[in-house]
Amino acid sequence: MSITTGLTLTIVLLALNAFFVAGEFAVTSSRRSQIEPLAAEGKRGAKTALWAIENVSLLLAICQLGITVASTSLGAVAEPAIARLFEKPMIALGLPAATSHVAGFVLALLLVLYLHVVFGEMVPKNLSVSMPDKALLWLAPPLAAIGKLAGPVVVGLDHLANWVIRRLGFEPKSEVASTFTMEEVASIVELSQAEGTIHDDLGLLSGSLEFSQESVGDTMVALDSLVTLTEGFTPAEVEREVAKTGFSRYPVKNDSGELRGYIHLKDILYAGPQQRDLPVDAWRIRELSEVEATAEVEDALRTMQQSGTHLAEVVSDGKTVGVLFLEDIIEELIGEVRDAMQRESVHSSRQNLAD
Repeated sequence: MSITTGLTLTIVLLALNAFFVAGEFAVTSSRRSQIEPLAAEGKRGAKTALWAIENVSLLLAICQLGITVASTSLGAVAEPAIARLFEKPMIALGLPAATSHVAGFVLALLLVLYLHVVFGEMVPKNLSVSMPDKALLWLAPPLAAIGKLAGPVVVGLDHLANWVIRRLGFEPKSEVASTFTMEEVASIVELSQAEGTIHDDLGLLSGSLEFSQESVGDTMVALDSLVTLTEGFTPAEVEREVAKTGFSRYPVKNDSGELRGYIHLKDILYAGPQQRDLPVDAWRIRELSEVEATAEVEDALRTMQQSGTHLAEVVSDGKTVGVLFLEDIIEELIGEVRDAMQRESVHSSRQNLAD
């Protein structure tokens, strides 16, 4: 093989190596949320890019096969060609042929290593990491075409690799995770606040992130801290409790001390002067939702939304341990909420939220 042919093949093999390296990092760095809108718009290459994200294991097998072939061929073709390129000037300078050959081989090896690391690995890697979605749009179609041509080999390599992974006790995944963990989002928000790109003076972002970490047991009002009414209460008694506490909702207990439901201030607005001292009808008592103390606050909120209740009975091991108020859930999300009926003197007590 002539030196010119060897150098030409060297450039081609370096480009091929760079192509597969770029494809490898593009498919692992791109997120589904970046590609899906482009696919919906009909962007060229977006559908193939989406397929690549959904079949990461297969795409990595294609890239690794291409990198291995290109790197091995590069060593076999480039080093002899470049070595001969260095040998001729050394021999012309009077160095022995054997010495020129060794020196040429060493120089060729160092040069090939440099070209391979910089232009075959680092440059394409950095380009793909800096713009993964754009890189994948360009690279996914040719990678998919190569995968079809070398289908049996690639699929076989992929299955073999997955088999080894399963033997090691892990479950292989075909798609790279496209979501952030709570800790990652919190870190992003904290860094953005430090750099001044996000302003969260009211604490809404931080409150939203911490919201999912709270349990019902941490947010509920314990039984011994509740202000309750007993079945058979009258509108006048409710009025007196409102005047004393400023709350708008009250859990209702039966004679045995068990929670029966709850009453809202507006449920007694029907009472005229002659009805103020008569017991409130049982049908006016609202039902309580039921949630586990170990449940997450957001799950409890979903339960209360579905049932349309503002209070939920909290149970643990089958026993009632407290009551969860809608106000307390909202406060976990946006900060302290003051009941419109609540007096300043009892503002610190967490119980109710007026409409």
